Amino acid sequence: MSDKEEKKKIQIKNRWTGVVIMDVEAETLIGADLSGANLSRADLSGANLSGADLSGANLSGADLGGADLSGADLSGANLSRADLSGANLSGADLSGADLSGAYLGGADLSGANLGGADLSGAYLGGADLGGADLSGADLSGASLSGVDLRFVRNFYRTNFSFVFFAGVKLKKVEE
Repeated sequence: MSDKEEKKKIQIKNRWTGVVIMDVEAETLIGADLSGANLSRADLSGANLSGADLSGANLSGADLGGADLSGADLSGANLSRADLSGANLSGADLSGADLSGAYLGGADLSGANLGGADLSGAYLGGADLGGADLSGADLSGASLSGVDLRFVRNFYRTNFSFVFFAGVKLKKVEE
C-alpha cells in the first residue's frame, strides 16, 4: 500500500491520562461505526461525530463538550457522568441511554429522542429541548434551570420527581 493509499488513523485518548483508548482507521469520525465501543473517559471534546453509530457504546465520564453529535445514534449508550456541555445533539437518538449525572449545560437537544433515557441527577441548565421526545424519561433529581419546556414534543410517563425547575418555561394547560 502506498503512502497515498494509507488510511488515516484517528486516536481517541483518555481525557485524564492521555493514553490511547482506540485507534480508528478513518479520515473523519462523521458517520463512524463505534457501536458497542468502550470509550469510557475518552476525550472527544469538539469532535465531529455527526451521524455516527454509538449505540450501546460506553462513554461514561467522557468529555464530549462542544462535540457535534447531531443525528447520531446513541441509543442504549452509557453516558453517565459525561460532559456534554454545549454539545450539538439535535436529532440524535438517545432512547434508553444512561445520562445519569451527565452535564448537558447549554447542549442542543432539539428534536432528540430521549424516550426511556435515564437523566437522573443530570444538569440541563440552558439546554435546548425544543421538539425533543421525553416520553418515559427519568429526570428525577435533574436540574432544568432556565430550560424552555414549552416546545417539548412528548412528556408521557416522564419522571419529574425532585427536579430543580428554577426559571423553567412551561406550556399553559387549557381546561
